Amino acid sequence: MTQGPAPRALSDDALSALLSTQRFGTLATNKSSGHPHLTTMLYHWDAEARVVRFSTTADRIKVKQLRRDPRAAVHVPGGDVWSFAVAEGEAEVSEITTTPGDAVGRELLSMVPEAARPRDEEEDAFLEQLVAERRVVIRLKVSRLYGTALDISG
Repeated sequence: MTQGPAPRALSDDALSALLSTQRFGTLATNKSSGHPHLTTMLYHWDAEARVVRFSTTADRIKVKQLRRDPRAAVHVPGGDVWSFAVAEGEAEVSEITTTPGDAVGRELLSMVPEAARPRDEEEDAFLEQLVAERRVVIRLKVSRLYGTALDISG
């Protein structure tokens, strides 16, 4: 069997860059049995604050699990199957947005990518929809980043 190149560990800056370029990742929370609960989610990475933010509804199982056990991780794929980043830490769940334009609603709005953000005339309807859906923000406060890349030429 031929030995090929080994994956290399990514630096903190490279991991942060990977988190910044992707939009979807797999969030891992802990079931009461101790088994992982995995779900693919759209996320927003705040590199300066080292926080991964997710939008979800208050009635989701992941919200219940995080309120019981805040330890969580998100796995983000890179450009090939050997490249990835993992952000681990403790999560907090916001209050439910209850009034269009409240602090949680504004935080949720700030997480929408610029190209998809509602225009001024659509913003009120968007914020009302967040209230109707009983949206919350999951804030994963990252204490550890790790991941690898595999450099293959040709």
